[in-house]
Order: sequence, then C-alpha cells, then structure tokens
Amino acid sequence: MDEREDERRNPAEGAAGPMGDSAVGDSAVGDSAVGDDVMGESGAGSGEQGPVGVYLVDDHALFRAGVRAELAAFEDRVRVLGEAGSVAEAVAGIEHLRPAVVLLDVHMPDGGGAEVLRRVRERGVGVVFLALSVSDAAEDVITVIRGGARGYVTKTISGRELADAVHRVAAGDAVFSPRLAGFVLDAFSQGSNSAEVSDPELDQLTRRERDVLRLLARGYSYREIGSELFISVKTVETHVSSVLRKTQLSNRYELSKWASDRRLV
Repeated sequence: MDEREDERRNPAEGAAGPMGDSAVGDSAVGDSAVGDDVMGESGAGSGEQGPVGVYLVDDHALFRAGVRAELAAFEDRVRVLGEAGSVAEAVAGIEHLRPAVVLLDVHMPDGGGAEVLRRVRERGVGVVFLALSVSDAAEDVITVIRGGARGYVTKTISGRELADAVHRVAAGDAVFSPRLAGFVLDAFSQGSNSAEVSDPELDQLTRRERDVLRLLARGYSYREIGSELFISVKTVETHVSSVLRKTQLSNRYELSKWASDRRLV
C-alpha cells in the first residue's frame, strides 16, 4: 500500500497527527482548558450537557483555594475556570474566560464586588454574579443586588450547597442565604432609599470594623474572628480597640448590645 492510499484510509493521522493532550489548542487559558462542554456565557454545553463554568473573585488566596477544593467534589456539575484577587484582575479574567457564574466577594481593597459588577456590566459581558461573602449586613446585600448580582450567600455555606446555588443562579433563579432574603424584600418594597444608613455612629466604622464587630457580638473569640476574616489576632484587637474608641463604649457586652440595636448581628 503506497502512502497516498494509507492517508485515505487513516484521515485522523494526517498532517496534524493523532489527537493527544495537546488537542485543547492555543485557545486554552489556565484553568479554562476544560473543553466546550463547560457552560459559559455563550451557552456552550448549556442544560445538562456539562458543568457550569465558574470564576472566583476574592482577595484571599487561601479562601479561593478552599472554594476550589470544596467544588472539586462536584466537578461533574461545577468547574472552576479561573480566579482573581483584585478588581482589575477579575474584570480582565471574566471578560476573557466568559464564565457562566462569577462567585464574588463583597469587600476587596481596590473597590470590592460592586466595582467588579459595574466594570463588567460596562463591558457588556453577560455573566451571572453570585455574591459569596463573610458579611451578612443588610447594606452589603442590597448594594450588590442593586449592582446586578443574582444572589448572595455567606461563607458558612457548604460545598454541596454552593454547587447547588451556582446551578440555580445559572438557570435564572435568585439565591440567598436564609436570613438575607428579607433584607432584599424590605429594601425593594419600601423604596430605593431604604438601604441608606443614617446612623452617624455606624457610618464612622469601616467595613472591616463592622465585620469584626458583627462576629464579636455573636460570641466569636478573637482567634475565631481572625480565622473567619483571614486576619491576624493582633489585627482583630486593633479593630476592636478602634470600634470601642469610635463608639465610646467600654466593653464587649456594650458593643454586642450596640451592634444588636443596629441590626448588625
């Protein structure tokens, strides 16, 4: 058999060679090389044909690694395509990879989740956002929902629950951790200005100080607060001292009552 006859009988072994691991081509970028069966903005692999493509946005690398590990157990349903630790990196990655769902942290040093939402919407990228945050403050929930997020869950969620939430928002549902839905209903039923905080004492606290205060009022130890927020115990102590000074309170009991009166707990 001559070479031309062999090529006619084995077209898969032409000039390009047999398909191997390199078959994903040059279009694969990092973790996005998962194949066309992953559901993204374009709808490739939509429905039950493949896992939902997810992009992680959080400024703590340790937390992102934890989310990846949790979702790896549900790889047939959810596939992490990429991740980012800053607003600029997130916007570029989302625009390039076009995931179906973005898991979005609310608080980041360079603008946070609201800024990611704004920039991505400006670019016309049709992805769905699901906020994933340690904060369950009403103002945080309402801010990102008004910005275009489809849901909001807290970081106490389990891996299975998170995979379910990703699928639900990808399918068009709105998803909230149990106590958070009431914030949204109240805000949108009472009008556009209902989410505004008019308490000057509360306004003087930074978002991180509010996070620390909220956990402190729930009975967390300094070490537990540090673990939850990915900060050192010394940093927790600094935030608590700052809150005590700003509120002119003297102990943890008074702080807890102050926080409860303002619905921070």
